[in-house]
Amino acid sequence: MTQSPTLSRRSTQSAPAPRKSKRSGADARAGYTFLFPWLLGFIVLTLGPMVSSLYLSFTNYNLFDPPKWIGLDNYATMFQDERFLQSVGVTVGYVVFGTPLKLAAALAVAMLLNSKRKGQGFYRSAFYAPSLIGASVSIAIVWKAMFGDSGPVDQGLSFFGINLGGWVGNPAMTMPMFILLTVWQFGAPMVIFLAGLKQIPNELYEAASMDGAGPVRKFFNITWPMLSPVVFFNLLMETIHAFQIFSSAYIISNGEGGPAGSTLFYTLYLYLRGFSDFRMGYASAMAWLLLIVVGLITLVIFRTSKSWVHYSGDSK
Repeated sequence: MTQSPTLSRRSTQSAPAPRKSKRSGADARAGYTFLFPWLLGFIVLTLGPMVSSLYLSFTNYNLFDPPKWIGLDNYATMFQDERFLQSVGVTVGYVVFGTPLKLAAALAVAMLLNSKRKGQGFYRSAFYAPSLIGASVSIAIVWKAMFGDSGPVDQGLSFFGINLGGWVGNPAMTMPMFILLTVWQFGAPMVIFLAGLKQIPNELYEAASMDGAGPVRKFFNITWPMLSPVVFFNLLMETIHAFQIFSSAYIISNGEGGPAGSTLFYTLYLYLRGFSDFRMGYASAMAWLLLIVVGLITLVIFRTSKSWVHYSGDSK
């Protein structure tokens, strides 16, 4: 029985399909091969420790004896721990006041640097330089020396008749000192704000000027709506970063959170519980509570952004 030409052509045309399937399989294997080191590192260095800490948060574990399951006792004990509640208050105060001031300073300087002026590159580098150092140990040591007793800041204020006796040992001045430190390191959000300002068409400002709009009106009617996605990103990242403050608090307070608990930030108290008191189960519970709270705050920021973040082409 002879095969028709039509069937012969169809079988010939469908022949390359298995070859394509084999090539797709080879590409998939190559992709997984390149992805394997990252997956291995994620499982061993990130996912594994997270699952382990989640289990330890329900145990009584002191690093030396086997962990003992105690259920939710660690989480219940937190809200009866006065130092824990104090650390929450210190951290919340730092986030609530430090983050907006840092973003305000970053936006103000970015708007100043957005205009063309002589030496613009130098000013941008100078303002960004503190952020390159980050929250390093060396900066914390210098900051402690500057604001300590008989330090340059104390001597400068004494010249004007303001005698505070140093900020480091004064419980009422330690929080302003830390807020000044975070505001001083506004370089990273400043660069992001500056990039966002560069994307705003200058024609909008020219049209507003022709309508008689002043600087304030231009800011709230043009700059802020056009820059709102960048504000949203910086607000989210800086809020998360503020909850993670540790090294500067540890150095300035000598790892004790003093004076009078005024520098007892959440992460510092977590460290003290885990590595000074060897209550690793309690510290793990604190870490997971912090993760949950930061996640909820992130969710709130995302949900509320619908009312004040405006994207290009948005009908709002």
